[in-house]
Amino acid sequence: MKHLLTMNDLSIEEIMGLLSDAEQFAKGETWRPKRNYYISNLFFEPSTRTKSSFEMAERKLGLEIIPFEAHTSSVLKGETLYDTVRTLESIGVDSVVIRHTEDNYFAKLIQSGVYLSIMNAGDGCGHHPTQCLLDLLTIKQEFGQFSGLKVAIVGDIRHSRVARSNAETLRRLGAEVVFSGPENWANIKGSGIAYEPIDTAVETADVFMLLRIQHERHSAGMPLTKEEYLAQFGLTLERESRMKQKCIIMHPAPVNRGVEIEDALVECERSRIFKQMENGVFARMAALKNSIEHKEGAGLNETMYTKCKIVG
Repeated sequence: MKHLLTMNDLSIEEIMGLLSDAEQFAKGETWRPKRNYYISNLFFEPSTRTKSSFEMAERKLGLEIIPFEAHTSSVLKGETLYDTVRTLESIGVDSVVIRHTEDNYFAKLIQSGVYLSIMNAGDGCGHHPTQCLLDLLTIKQEFGQFSGLKVAIVGDIRHSRVARSNAETLRRLGAEVVFSGPENWANIKGSGIAYEPIDTAVETADVFMLLRIQHERHSAGMPLTKEEYLAQFGLTLERESRMKQKCIIMHPAPVNRGVEIEDALVECERSRIFKQMENGVFARMAALKNSIEHKEGAGLNETMYTKCKIVG
């Protein structure tokens, strides 16, 4: 696996291999590349969890991080994403982690023939593969399997790359997936996933995965007040009381407390929200390790930089 762009690019065997590596990292296993490995994190959208956990994963693997901040870069002078990536490639960066507002931004980069590896940290409303991996790891730790589980994904489905990545992958792994929340938001074109009212989903799910309202992706304002949204579509204390005994609560965060979920439930016994954040480091370590091993095994380390080595 040179790149990690979408979960659809991975076979079931590759997914399970990544989860196995992540579990070993969670148990304290260490790993290092065969040489100094240089990586840069290109975030064109705000991020706390994804950016920080990628940086932690990189440091735990002993990688050399080349700093990049969009607001102080030549992006402000009109530099394109392609030219930014090619610049970093030319100075010797091996891999980039990219979060971008544009759906499928990586297609142009791959088609252009860039040598370095790309980790997709979120593209518009498209995909978020490492979030999916950490969510899968959290579910696997809890239940040991995916087959036979019912996962309810609840909230702003239409604008969520997390929903897309998780729904497609969980079904491939044998789970039943349903969407819930505001019905006019609860669809992904061509997904074929059934909709359930929240009061049905909350009583039948093994995993109740809430989503943040993507205010920045809505052209119109929020049609409901925070209180109205919580009452109609959020996880209230009353709804939580009707959950199956072993049902867990998940959320990719940031959490809008008192909107998607009642404040008292964010860190309740059922909640795995902060466990997901912890697992994000291990899942991203596994993805980075796999990508580096691919390049080392393919013998790309020297040929990649022959034509762009800077002679000083």
